[in-house]
Amino acid sequence: MATEVIEILSAEEVRRTVTRLASQVIERSDLSKLVLLGIYTRGVNLAHMLARQIETLEQVTVPVGAIDITFYRDDLDTIGIRTPAKTEISFDLSGKTVVLVDDVIFKGRTIRAALNAVNDYGRPEVIRLVVLVDRGHREVPIHPDFIGKQLPTAKEEQVKVYLQEVDGRDGVELIRV
Repeated sequence: MATEVIEILSAEEVRRTVTRLASQVIERSDLSKLVLLGIYTRGVNLAHMLARQIETLEQVTVPVGAIDITFYRDDLDTIGIRTPAKTEISFDLSGKTVVLVDDVIFKGRTIRAALNAVNDYGRPEVIRLVVLVDRGHREVPIHPDFIGKQLPTAKEEQVKVYLQEVDGRDGVELIRV
């Protein structure tokens, strides 16, 4: 059986989607309390993209951190232990509006782990979630506050996000096996 690759978002569409998401975050946030926390790997790059766009739109610098959720996962036995990345949060989360940023939400387990990890770094006033792609199939009751692209998928399909800083290009593809 051949693998089929379908482009979902081009580089230009990724750029426009990030601009729209930044505008939505601005509309629903007190920028003086806003911090972005990217979930490794591509969520970190997306958080920086959002922060740059917020700064362009509002002339406000938003703190950006990176969070590794490896040891907060409940499925390490099935995915295997990988080398953890370094959590980088150089600011207090207490009383802040924390916006978690990830590339794709699928079952919701990564976000559940991220919520647990955030608690180790303070008690935010509110936590929101931005994802570039929501592909459905939740196993836990988590729903993003801001969604770049709603993409119904079959469970066996894959969604691959490419970002310039990691992959040398921007784009989103659906891979059917």
